[in-house]
Amino acid sequence: MKKLTTMFSVLALCAGMSAGVQAAPDTIKFSHVVAENTPKGQMALKFRDLVAERIGDKYVVEVYPNSQLFGDGKEMEALLLGDVQFIAPSLSKFSKYTKKLQVYDLPFLFEDMEAVDRFQQSPSGQALLSSVNSKGLIGLGYLHNGLKQLSANDPLRVPADADGKKFRIMSSDVLAAQFEAVEAVPLKKPFSEVFTLLQTRAIDGQENTWSNIYSKKFFEVQPYITESNHGVLDYMVTTSMEFWNDLPDDDRAVLKKALDEAVAHGNAIANDKAMKDRQNILDSGRSEIITLTDAERQQWVEVMKPVWDQFQDEIGPEVIEAAVASNQ
Repeated sequence: MKKLTTMFSVLALCAGMSAGVQAAPDTIKFSHVVAENTPKGQMALKFRDLVAERIGDKYVVEVYPNSQLFGDGKEMEALLLGDVQFIAPSLSKFSKYTKKLQVYDLPFLFEDMEAVDRFQQSPSGQALLSSVNSKGLIGLGYLHNGLKQLSANDPLRVPADADGKKFRIMSSDVLAAQFEAVEAVPLKKPFSEVFTLLQTRAIDGQENTWSNIYSKKFFEVQPYITESNHGVLDYMVTTSMEFWNDLPDDDRAVLKKALDEAVAHGNAIANDKAMKDRQNILDSGRSEIITLTDAERQQWVEVMKPVWDQFQDEIGPEVIEAAVASNQ
């Protein structure tokens, strides 16, 4: 009887200890390809901190910047395989999954970032977030980086200056057509390789935002930057339907609110950082910033704008019309 009592006591003690042990929080991996001091990098860190503050007993967010886990050619596949839970690819990277998001690559479509924001918050822009659902992905929000500029080894003032030059582009048929329109040679290369390609002069130039040109030090190996503002580089924060739909409803709501606040934080940084990084580049004296005259800029518009017609059927004319309307 004494042995039986002792056994029950041990079992009760073990049960009490088990009840007091809290399960380790689930790990959420957020992978991206840019530096931490960019709008995307700061957004991811903000999301990590908000999750730790609000639901840290259940989830911990690990952020992997600078292609530490996956480069921009592999991160979408990794997301679908469950190797990461959040990514924020540029909108150019989704053409394999939907053609509608190609609208964001059309040259000279948006007059400024305010127009971009109006379109993204409109019914047409919000509908595009779900355009990848059939592929097992969910778009959770848009993140700004900014308008793109052209950098090169030689001055680019008019389209003829780009003739025959090799430019790195993202994996986008629209961007390829954009450079082909000015008789340039577009090369689809990973973002992580751009600095080396520029440094070794394997390519002549590239297009990017002030933030990326500064944070990745492209300005150190490109003597000329043309302030063209010819296109937008934004991101879509994305997760997999499998991960998102398997979350408990209450947890999903907390994570979505934290993400929305982190995106707003990143967008506020983007708007301020663009001009600061432009000034940083100017102050460095490493690159000459070329300001186009109205007549020079119009030449680029006239040569590149026909690209719209090439992709109108794939994107949908109603989507392009809604984007154009955001400029008003």
